[in-house]
Amino acid sequence: MLKSVVRAVGAAARLSSASTSTARALPLRCPTLGSLSSATTRPFTRSLWMFSNSGASSGYRPKLFSSKALSPSLSCGCGGLHTEGDKAFGDFLSDEIKEEKKIQKSKILPKMSGGWELEMNGTEAKLTRSIAGEKITVTFNVNNSIPPNFEEEGEQGQQKSAEEEPEIVATPNFVVEVTKQAAKHSLVFDCHFPEDEVSHGEGEEESDIFAIREVSFQPEGDSEWKETSYTLNTDSLDWALYDHLMDFLADRGVDNTFADELMELSTAAEHQEYIKFLEDLQGFVKCN
Repeated sequence: MLKSVVRAVGAAARLSSASTSTARALPLRCPTLGSLSSATTRPFTRSLWMFSNSGASSGYRPKLFSSKALSPSLSCGCGGLHTEGDKAFGDFLSDEIKEEKKIQKSKILPKMSGGWELEMNGTEAKLTRSIAGEKITVTFNVNNSIPPNFEEEGEQGQQKSAEEEPEIVATPNFVVEVTKQAAKHSLVFDCHFPEDEVSHGEGEEESDIFAIREVSFQPEGDSEWKETSYTLNTDSLDWALYDHLMDFLADRGVDNTFADELMELSTAAEHQEYIKFLEDLQGFVKCN
């Protein structure tokens, strides 16, 4: 009888020891849970999303990570992911839009003098005017029209006031197309704003604020520049010929006054498109 009791007690002790060993060994056979400690430096919500039912493609998922409380909210019905980062992003965009609207001079684009008619198509703009049987068309795009600011930053910790901040001015490349009624081809000028000619200081001699980069004859009405047509590059052009080309444009209303107004128009258009982009981005992030 005593031997039977001793054997029963020994069997119970071995069973308890085996259960403890099994419980400790379980995480080693579950690589998904074992990798959690190595991912503690990543955002916790992302780790949970990777292990949720709708996140990873693995067939095995512990019940611990399948709780509905850990899944992203889909209450808006858009079917997209919503995180705390998205909420913070949306709040930031809301403040940014308010600030940009505060400094927006007008919601209406400024008009060009000289009888130019404006047609906008998204970021593309077209100005047209007719004079003595000729049609002059100027096209430009406000995308990438804001030059980068390479000014050296001040001392660390020193911030510029609103008055000291440089004004943002769009300086897009633009194409001038001159068409005559009896001609089969148009004379096309590829123009740009050189960085050192955009602004003039007081007392400085006035010079052209825009420059001609290339000149070519192109078929009338073609939107694409044909590479098979001879193109005159002005980098190595005789200055007398270049001056006549600039005078040719000035006689048709494309001069410094026009260039100044074009910069004002493109700056307003670019800012308008920027605000619209921020609003669309906010709507996309918040699923409005």
